[in-house]
Amino acid sequence: MLQEPRYVDERVSVIMPVYNDIRYIREAILSVSCQTYRAWELIVVDDGSQQNIETALTPLLQDVRIHVVRLERNQGVANARNVGIQQATGRYIAFLDSDDVWLPDKLERQLQFMRKTKVAMTYTSYRRFYHNIQDAGKPVSIVPQVTYDRLLKGNCIGCLTVMVDRLQCTSLYMPMVPHEDYVAWLNLAKAGVRIYGMTDDLARYRVRENSLSANKLKSLLWTWRVYRNSQQLPMLRSLGYMVHYFVRGIRKRV
Repeated sequence: MLQEPRYVDERVSVIMPVYNDIRYIREAILSVSCQTYRAWELIVVDDGSQQNIETALTPLLQDVRIHVVRLERNQGVANARNVGIQQATGRYIAFLDSDDVWLPDKLERQLQFMRKTKVAMTYTSYRRFYHNIQDAGKPVSIVPQVTYDRLLKGNCIGCLTVMVDRLQCTSLYMPMVPHEDYVAWLNLAKAGVRIYGMTDDLARYRVRENSLSANKLKSLLWTWRVYRNSQQLPMLRSLGYMVHYFVRGIRKRV
């Protein structure tokens, strides 16, 4: 008989994929090291980089809570996150990309909320910035509770703010498709997982000119494929959600 995996109840496992570009990774890691909540582990998944990631991080790796997992070949961010999830020993999973930053009390406040409410997944508000983190924009608006239908109208969840209780979300998995995090949240919501938003502004998202999210036409095509291929929605229903996607995008920029 297979036994359920055992996780360290108080530990938060932070998953950080990285591929070649390490310009900002030290800042990202330091934002984890400076957390007021101390029971964390950071799993840096090197997705087949040509650069020597471990050498670049040598001083930081003196912290025994930081681990580097080296993949032999690049297979994409979804696979890297899944490898990190598999390696994680904490009950709670959080995600932080190698160019983003958390505020010092992010884990403490989010975990406190989850333990109090006993919800399976939460996300928080955050701010976007381009070059100077001190010039970050306004906090991203948050929906208090996210349902499957609401999430189909547009991804309102910033991956860098997510925390998941894996005892309640046993099916946590990033599919190997574009918008992998969006599809993962949709699949969890469709399975009945309760997802709550916190208005607390706890993270900073770095907007880069060459980022995939900056290509709106590509993002539009990917969203359509999420509706039709991943979620297998009928044509008319998919078109209806695309209208919501357009309107939400326009409102964000007005």
